[in-house]
Amino acid sequence: MVAINCKGTIFQDIQAIIFDKDGTLEDSQEFLRNLGQKRARLIDAKIPGIGEPLLMAFGIDGDSINPTGLMAVGTRQENEIAAAAYIAETGRSWLESLAIVKQTFEEAEQMLQSLVPSPPFVGSLEVLKYISEAGIKVGILSADSTAKVQNFVKYYQLNDYIQLEMGIDGNLSKPNPELFLQACQRLGVKPATALMVGDSPADIEMGKRAGAAGCIGICWEQPKAEYLQEADVAIAHLQEIKIL
Repeated sequence: MVAINCKGTIFQDIQAIIFDKDGTLEDSQEFLRNLGQKRARLIDAKIPGIGEPLLMAFGIDGDSINPTGLMAVGTRQENEIAAAAYIAETGRSWLESLAIVKQTFEEAEQMLQSLVPSPPFVGSLEVLKYISEAGIKVGILSADSTAKVQNFVKYYQLNDYIQLEMGIDGNLSKPNPELFLQACQRLGVKPATALMVGDSPADIEMGKRAGAAGCIGICWEQPKAEYLQEADVAIAHLQEIKIL
């Protein structure tokens, strides 16, 4: 076990660090914004007038995306349900609404389909290597699918540093603490010896409810983001995670 120093906050006896993916390790905000816009436009083509409300629901405003919004932190299923609810308000049945959403979501993904995941934030790969070489287990716990987590790890050749590639494929979603508990179990560590690192309030709440050793919030270049105030410490770069 080792100690971690993060901007003067010390976490003792750490065996594992679990990272979120989108917005934490992977600089995916542009892709998510484009995907949300494409989904909204395709649905608006079928149901005129619904596009703008959907963009607001997704957390997209022009060229920016809300880091705490549905598109940034929600699962695929949560985005589908939210979009279907807007469609159902137009008088369509729930089953028809869901069918429209599933079809348009698939069309949008096909249009933007790429085998290349969004790039890691600058310096994050070096930090993962640094942590792993210190004997700390490293895991990824993402609201994205497990397949996309695995693709990210494989494409950027992180397999030597990552011991857990975990997404959300079932009914559980962040901030349900069971996800963090499952991640710790798969890593073979107790929650009280694991840190959670994420860019959303859901990551922080999940870790705290699960009894994590600590929760580190990251908002690249903006460590004072108000939505990370519940984190034990907030950082602007992963390089601020130091091993003592």
